[in-house]
Parts: sequence; structure tokens; C-alpha cells
Amino acid sequence: MSLNIEPFEAKDSKIEGLKIISAKMITDDRGTVRELFRGSVYGEVLSASVAGWKQINLTRTKKGAVRGLHGEAMSKLVTVAYGSVFGAYVDTRPDSKTFGAVQTVHITPGVQVFVPQGVCNGFQALEDTEYLYFFDNEWAPGMPGTALCPLDPELGIEWPIAIDTSNLNQISEKDSKAPALKDLKKILGMN
Repeated sequence: MSLNIEPFEAKDSKIEGLKIISAKMITDDRGTVRELFRGSVYGEVLSASVAGWKQINLTRTKKGAVRGLHGEAMSKLVTVAYGSVFGAYVDTRPDSKTFGAVQTVHITPGVQVFVPQGVCNGFQALEDTEYLYFFDNEWAPGMPGTALCPLDPELGIEWPIAIDTSNLNQISEKDSKAPALKDLKKILGMN
């Protein structure tokens, strides 16, 4: 029987505090075991503000559909359980030295992204996909946060599959009409 062990690894990104993680994976002739979270290992790379996960969501998203860009008052650990996505992240924290920075990541099973609170998270499904979110706070209606239009040209995000804003199966009206980065800067008094 062949055995392959891929160790846990975490890398920094263009956005302060955003980490790109390769989960520990053990593969043999029967299949693969992915370690989605181990407190003793992840605690060394996650923000000290993350005391544990309070909510975990799994979304099923059809190929080509976009979700986000959302930056609620919670930190997130995101990955895919099945499929693959083009992940996009934008720093919207007014006090961050990387404000406005954009990071994109191709996420497949075993690749994770730690998204600090105040960084917008979005993705486009490259195939029918199950996307997994770990949240350090429970979502509540009206919770503070930011949202950006994923199609804002200033962000320069090159979505791999063309987006038709009139197709609500591909992008929600809420997301396509979210503010642009320049509008967020005005709201935050940064212009």
C-alpha cells in the first residue's frame, strides 16, 4: 500500500493577516484524510483574537456563480469540501497598512484561507462546489461589516468565468450593486 503525507503549511499573502494554508493530508490506496482544523497547529498561525469556531456553514454553489465580496465582523477559515473555486479577498480595514490590497487564491480540497475580520471574502465556483466556512462569531442580521462589488474595475479581479450581471443564478443583485472601493473610501472618510 502506498502512503503519502503532505504536511501542514501556512504562507503569508499580500493582505496583512490573511494566510494561505495547505492542510495536512494523508493519502493511501483507500483515499485521502484532510485535517480541516487542529487547534494546537492552527493556533500558531491564526489571529490571537480567534478563540474558537462558533458557526460552520457549507454552501453548495453551481459552476460560474459568484458569492461575495463580504467582510462581516468575524474571522473566517474557508476551504472547499468538494470542487474548486477562485477565491478573492480585499482588505477593507481602514487602519490596515494593506487597505485595498487584493489577493486571489485557487482553492481545491486541502487548500484553506484564513480571512481576518474586516477582509472581504468572495469566490467563483469553477465547477459545482461545496464551500466550507468556519466563523469565530455567529452571523446575525444587521451585524457590522463591509461589502464590495466583485466587479469593481479598481479591484482588478480577473474572474475566470465571464459574469453576466443580469443572470441572478450567477451573481445576486445585492452583490452586483454593492459599493465600489472608491465609495467605501468615501464612507470611511479616506478621500
